[in-house]
Amino acid sequence: MISLGHYLALGAVLFCIALAGIFINRKNVIILLMAIELMLLAVNINFVAFSSFLGDAAGQIFVFFILTVAAAESAIGLAILVVLFRNRSTINVEELDSMKG
Repeated sequence: MISLGHYLALGAVLFCIALAGIFINRKNVIILLMAIELMLLAVNINFVAFSSFLGDAAGQIFVFFILTVAAAESAIGLAILVVLFRNRSTINVEELDSMKG
């Protein structure tokens, strides 16, 4: 039987992988966005696990709101990334340091 500790361990492992992805790769914006999304999914796993363990649906409802905001964040982030690539011809973070109008 899978207990609450298993779900929390899975969420912690996913969060640590995302954190390592952010610190190891600081060049590609797409990978940084994917690591942030993985962090959000790790937190969502913890919300669902606690919600199921406590028998309350509030955590699962909160996850739907988080997923909605994460989808909007991804869409806006990718749109900004496309505009930056069209203007600068690169998505390297080190080359996007000056934001002049």
